[in-house]
Amino acid sequence: MIVVVCPGQGSQTPGFLTPWLSIPGFEADLDAMSEAVGINLLAHGTTSTADVIRDTAIAQPLIVAAGLLTLNALLADGRRERISGIAGHSVGEITAAAGAGILSSTDALRFVRERGLAMQSAAALEPTGMSAVIGADETELLALLAALDLEPANFNGAGQIVVAGALPALAALSEAPPARARVIPLQVAGAFHTRYMSPARTRLVDVAQTVQANTPTLPIWSNNDGAPITDGPRFVELLVGQVSSPVRWDLCMQSFAADGVTGIIEVAPAGALVGLAKRGLKGIPSVAIKTPDDLTAAFDLIDQQS
Repeated sequence: MIVVVCPGQGSQTPGFLTPWLSIPGFEADLDAMSEAVGINLLAHGTTSTADVIRDTAIAQPLIVAAGLLTLNALLADGRRERISGIAGHSVGEITAAAGAGILSSTDALRFVRERGLAMQSAAALEPTGMSAVIGADETELLALLAALDLEPANFNGAGQIVVAGALPALAALSEAPPARARVIPLQVAGAFHTRYMSPARTRLVDVAQTVQANTPTLPIWSNNDGAPITDGPRFVELLVGQVSSPVRWDLCMQSFAADGVTGIIEVAPAGALVGLAKRGLKGIPSVAIKTPDDLTAAFDLIDQQS
């Protein structure tokens, strides 16, 4: 059982799309996607600096476009029929929705463009941020977050929880962390997946009414609670709510294990989710498709388990 996973914001690095330009048609497809979202994705994926592609309104369409193009290469030549399911982390859920046939690529790009702009606008309303907490006892951490008026944003599994909220509260957490825990400030624009993103959710309710949501043709798991979703409109509804609610990637990985996953392939910009899987799903083979050179290993994994 092979599951394809699609990464979220923060996975992008300067120049990560440059090696992909060697694939015939890749640049033309990227140009078409650039036109669809009104952003020069080619420049941002090849020459833009880390600070530029950290911008939420740029990062989110860039990540989804990269994921969609990687999926096209991965699932061509009949390999889609040999994949058992797909899931995405945060904005990667939009990539996954397209991969599962819930959204067309056009609607996925339009949705992510609006999502990035809406979250950027919400983040500008007041200074907030996010920090990764590694190695904390979850019960102790959640009690401390409540006392500081912070929120858990990403339950990533493997001992990692990303928390978010006001900057002074995050600073207080860093100064007095839970026992045996490390707190790592993240370079993000705001408190994503918390109440601070409620204005973005309100805006996306209207956007969701303009996309066609189809029944998925691949099994797909939701960040909401890790459960499989079989109803396309319901998945889009969860995409809207996801911007202001926690990402439960820990529960997604638990579902993979319960459903008998035997291999994981992460599409570009890959690495983060395979890293979590190596700690949370030990012993399960995985491939991170960072460049076209990694496609051979992904094809081999599919062949071995088909």
